[in-house]
Amino acid sequence: MKNLIEKLLAIFAKKIIKKYKPDVIGITGSVGKTSAKEAIFSVLAYEYNVRRNIKSYNNEIGVPLTIIGEKTGGKSLFLWLKVFYKAVKLLIFKDESYPKILILEMGADKIGDIKYLVDLAPLKIGVLTAIAETHLQAFKDLKGVLKEKEKIVTELPKDGFAILNYDDENVMSLGDKLKSKIITFGFGQDANVRAGDLLFSGLEQDFCETQYQWECKIWGTNFKVTYNNSSVPIFLPHCFGKQPAYAALAAISVAIAYGMNLVDISEALRQYRSPNGRMKLIAGIKYTLIIDDTYNSSPLAAKAALEVIKMIKLSEGKRKIVVLGDMLELGEHSGQAHRELGFKVAESDIDYLVTVGAESKLTAQAAEEAGLLKSQIESFDDNHKAGIFVQNLIQPGDLILIKGSQGVRMEKIVKEIMAEPMKAKRLLVRQTGEWENR
Repeated sequence: MKNLIEKLLAIFAKKIIKKYKPDVIGITGSVGKTSAKEAIFSVLAYEYNVRRNIKSYNNEIGVPLTIIGEKTGGKSLFLWLKVFYKAVKLLIFKDESYPKILILEMGADKIGDIKYLVDLAPLKIGVLTAIAETHLQAFKDLKGVLKEKEKIVTELPKDGFAILNYDDENVMSLGDKLKSKIITFGFGQDANVRAGDLLFSGLEQDFCETQYQWECKIWGTNFKVTYNNSSVPIFLPHCFGKQPAYAALAAISVAIAYGMNLVDISEALRQYRSPNGRMKLIAGIKYTLIIDDTYNSSPLAAKAALEVIKMIKLSEGKRKIVVLGDMLELGEHSGQAHRELGFKVAESDIDYLVTVGAESKLTAQAAEEAGLLKSQIESFDDNHKAGIFVQNLIQPGDLILIKGSQGVRMEKIVKEIMAEPMKAKRLLVRQTGEWENR
């Protein structure tokens, strides 16, 4: 049944693309895909009729559904018939409201995935966010990851645009393979679209009257972006960390390819919000603040989150608590990756480390070896026990970073300590019935 649905979706998606001829922007990478997709959407929606994937519709089922403009039929034959009826209708009749631009996040967990998707929807613009140790069980090593992900830009036509992360040497190694135009982004001095003067504002809260007063204060990520000797300030409200800045830089690069000016781009980015579970700031119990980064984890992403924590300056007496769950699908590299993360923790200016899962005990051991005191470390086998411990550990004014791979379900800890758990369905990842029952 699944194979038949997949084949039908591919047929309809190709025909719809051929008929409506939208510009297709494809986005892939080991980290930052969804954040970049949302930032690009925020900017281009300022001037164009655009559509992007919803949820995690980034595979051989989700991408065609996005092209058609429908949600999955799941296990319902009736709902799938509804999807195909919509596809047939699009092909028989002319829908004047069909998007001019499709922004398609494209994921890959096995060899051939990206090639399949770009053949399905040929790209005008390809965005490559970063290459890191993800899905190593399928791709074996970084070279394997790069060989798969590079299809997002190596398959582009001459008049297309490859948007490349200048700060990632693996991404930049592809330059000679590309026949398209190239725009690079990053913090490096020679990036085409360059960020500088990054700072996080609004973290020093006045915990007054009610525990929700922090929401009244505008906070976010500030930086200056420079392109062709022109500079503008960028402010990303309610976004926290360096990753949102990278997402914004990718969006700025895409907008430049469309001829938008920096002032309009800066204004449009004020509408961008970090997706749930990606360095999202949430009010915690006991007048605390939570950085919810629980969507997923990898060595690169976890280290990036720790770098942000290190940059934050808290007032005297306030503590930084880091809660890390296992990083999954690392294959034979898992042990080394978790130990390296522990060494990173020890140099990240934190006050307490809590780990969840068998592999993350290696993180705790390495952190202790590197100088973190044993009294500053606690390890648990499951997220429930860890959540109860963290709930008792935290004190007013503490900042808590929570991160881990999907399978460890670290968002359950966020729910345990968030000030308004009734808002979990709106603020947290994996809150549908399917996930909650796991």
